[in-house]
Amino acid sequence: MRIIALEEHFNDPSLIGRIDPDAIVRRGFPSGDTPPAAKKREAALHDLGPDRLADMDAAGISLQVLSIVGPASDLLPAGESLAWARDANDLLARSVRANPGRYAGFAHLPMTATDAVADELERAVTELGFRGALINGTTEGRFLDDPLYAPLLARAEALDVPLYLHPGLPPEAVRQAYYDHLPGKTGYFLSTTAWGWHQEVAIHVLRLVLSGALDRHRGLKIIIGHMGEGLPAMLARCDDVFSAGATPHLKRSVSQTILDQVWITISAFFTLPPLMAALLTFGTDRILFSVDYPFSSNLAARQFLDTLPLSPADRMKIAHGNAERLLKLKA
Repeated sequence: MRIIALEEHFNDPSLIGRIDPDAIVRRGFPSGDTPPAAKKREAALHDLGPDRLADMDAAGISLQVLSIVGPASDLLPAGESLAWARDANDLLARSVRANPGRYAGFAHLPMTATDAVADELERAVTELGFRGALINGTTEGRFLDDPLYAPLLARAEALDVPLYLHPGLPPEAVRQAYYDHLPGKTGYFLSTTAWGWHQEVAIHVLRLVLSGALDRHRGLKIIIGHMGEGLPAMLARCDDVFSAGATPHLKRSVSQTILDQVWITISAFFTLPPLMAALLTFGTDRILFSVDYPFSSNLAARQFLDTLPLSPADRMKIAHGNAERLLKLKA
């Protein structure tokens, strides 16, 4: 069975070296001694060669759609951000060309270079053959409903490529209010993988709905990971609160807008309870396989896929069919 994974990450030491280390620390990335497990993960992030491919082979992963994970260009001013993003996309394009049957790409966008971000998306799609773009959280506290990003949303819609909304580190004010003053590193993990990341992406999607951005861009396609970032469990609640009287500027209910324009992946969530909520709300046509490599295990994701209580036809939709249609990948 062909298996396509959509939330699979890399970065490059030469690119990270162009970012001020103090800016990286201020943004909230961990500092100090790196534990052995983190060093191993970092080495996997930097590898686009035989070790990554071998790990994919061991789990039967056919193709990874690769994307940059931070620290990245959002820590740079506009001019430097654009140059960084272009170099990152060119580097990824070379790796895809070297392994065309195993890799595809999501563009990295220079989100602080707001005048250039839509053009870089178009270059990455039309010249480099990328399948959309992945955006790592907020940029200087701004979500994609900010008017500065309206040209980006319009360009993605015109190009008919999805934007993958991926978690990012919370802004400093949010970290201080919600996650500081906890023992050891528990505040960091609460703000990221344990809870905060998932709530941030859910808020990002809801802002796109409630601002009217998705109504203005009805053809825009959004992907989110981690079994829907909690949204499947909250759709009915959102509809109950944001009734027609509370949101007269919207053309559709919150849940209908999301179900019309959002796809979800199973990345890093390999248990049945969140899957059942996703199946009962989004259905099998809107759920896609992902791993979140190297932060999650290819093998664990594959074992979860193999044991899903689904028909063979629905399993194939999640494994590869939905991704092939959404990203226009050859079957």
